[in-house]
Amino acid sequence: MMPAGDRLAELEGRAAQRGARWSGHLREVARHAEHSRGAAVHGVLTRLVGTALEATGCQAAVGSRCIVSGDCNSRVETEVVGFSGGSLLLMPTGPMHGMMPGSRVIPSGRVFEAHVGEEILGRVLDGAGQPIDGAGPVNCDERLSLVPRTINPLSRAPITEPLDVGVRSINGLLTVGRGQRLGLFAGSGVGKSMLLGMMTRFTNADVIVVGLIGERGREVQEFVSEFLDSEARRRAVVIATPADYPPLVRTHGALLASSIAEYFRDQGCHVLLLMDSLTRFAQAQREIALGIGEPPVTKGYPASVFAKLPQLVERAGNGGTSGGSITAFYTVLTESDDPNDPVADASRAVLDGHIVLSRELAEAGLYPAVDIETSISRATGSITDARHGALIRKFRQLNAIYGQNRDLITVGAYARGADPRVDEAIDRWPEMLRFLQQDASRAVSLAQSVMALSSLFEPESEVLNDDNE
Repeated sequence: MMPAGDRLAELEGRAAQRGARWSGHLREVARHAEHSRGAAVHGVLTRLVGTALEATGCQAAVGSRCIVSGDCNSRVETEVVGFSGGSLLLMPTGPMHGMMPGSRVIPSGRVFEAHVGEEILGRVLDGAGQPIDGAGPVNCDERLSLVPRTINPLSRAPITEPLDVGVRSINGLLTVGRGQRLGLFAGSGVGKSMLLGMMTRFTNADVIVVGLIGERGREVQEFVSEFLDSEARRRAVVIATPADYPPLVRTHGALLASSIAEYFRDQGCHVLLLMDSLTRFAQAQREIALGIGEPPVTKGYPASVFAKLPQLVERAGNGGTSGGSITAFYTVLTESDDPNDPVADASRAVLDGHIVLSRELAEAGLYPAVDIETSISRATGSITDARHGALIRKFRQLNAIYGQNRDLITVGAYARGADPRVDEAIDRWPEMLRFLQQDASRAVSLAQSVMALSSLFEPESEVLNDDNE
C-alpha cells in the first residue's frame, strides 16, 4: 500500500497537470476571442407589422445584417434600421413567408457591401450586387461599403470643363460641366426615358452607371435592349431594383449605384451616373421610416427622407487627387406635374441645376421636350465663353418673350410693330423650335450645338451688342 505522503504528492501532480492543460485551453480561447467578432447571441422575433420586424434578446449595430430563421427552413436577411428600448427594428431584403413569433434572429456582425471591379462592366445587377442577366457570376474580390465616409468639400476639384452629352438643347442652352449633378424633372409620359437613353449612348464618359430604382420591371429590359447599344454596353453597369422589390433593396440599389460610380471615379475615370429615379428612392425611404414608427412631416414624408437625399446626391461630383469625376443625372417625378412637390423641392435645393420636361411640348410632338424657360444649369456661366453665354441669354430672352405673349399671338390679338422684341421672337420662333428638336438616334456634339445656336442669331455681333446694352 502506497504511503499517504506519496499518494498526496501524486494527486497534487495530477491536479497541476490538469490545471496546466486548462490554462492552455483558456489562453487559446482568449487568443481567438481577441480576433473574433464575438459570440453570436440569438434573439427572437417578437413583432412583424407591414414590412417592419422587431427582435429582442440580441444586440446589433444600426446598418448591420441579421438573419431571421423561420418555419420550414425559411430564412430572410434583414438590416438593422433602428432600435427602441431593448428591441431591434429590422427591414427585410426578401419575402417574409414562414416568419413566426419566436423565430430566431442571428446577428451576423457584418454590413451590406458592394462587390466592385472591372468585371462588373457590361453586367446587370440587383440591389445586392448579384447578376440578373444570366451571364454567370461576377467574380470581384474588392468590396466597398454602401455608405462611405463623407468627402471633404475642400478636396473636390472645381467644375471647369464642359461635358458633351450629345443633346443639342442641353449642350447649347444648359451646358453641363464634368462633375455636375443635375435633376431631370418630369411627369409621366413626357419622354424622360428617351432622353436618358440618348445621354447614355451619346455622352463622352469612360464608365456609365445606370440605377433603375423602383420603376416598372419591363422598363429594365426595354432600357437594356433599346437604349444600350453594344459600344455603350461594354462600358456600362446597370443596377435594377424594380417596384416589386422590398423598400430596403430599392434604397440599396441607389446606394450600390453610387458606390460603383465612386469606385471608378477613384480609379481616375470620368463616370456618368444616371439614376431613375430619385423620387422612388425617397418613397422607399418613406416606407422604411413609416414602418418603424417615424412620424410624417410633409405630405406623408418623414424628416429622415429629406436627410437622406443630400447624403445620396453629395456622393457624386469631382474627385480629388485621382482626377476622376461623377457627372450625375437624377430623375425626379413631379406628381400631377407639380414642381412644388416636396421631393422635387428638396431635390432642387441640393442639385447643381434642373432640366424640366414640359408636357405641353411633349403633346405638341417636340422631343426632347426640354422647357428652357424653367430649366437652369448653375455651372454654365463658369464653363462657357462670353460669346456662348451671350447666345444663351439671347435665346432665353426671346423664348420668354414669346411665352409671355403666346395667347395674344395665337388669337391674333397682337398687332405687329407694337414691340420690336415680340416681333423678333415671332420671326425666330420656328427656327428656335427646330433647334430644340432632335432625332433620338442622332447625336449632336457640343461644338455643333454652339454652331447651330450661333446660326440662329446672325450676324453674331448683334448678339453681343444687344447683351451689352
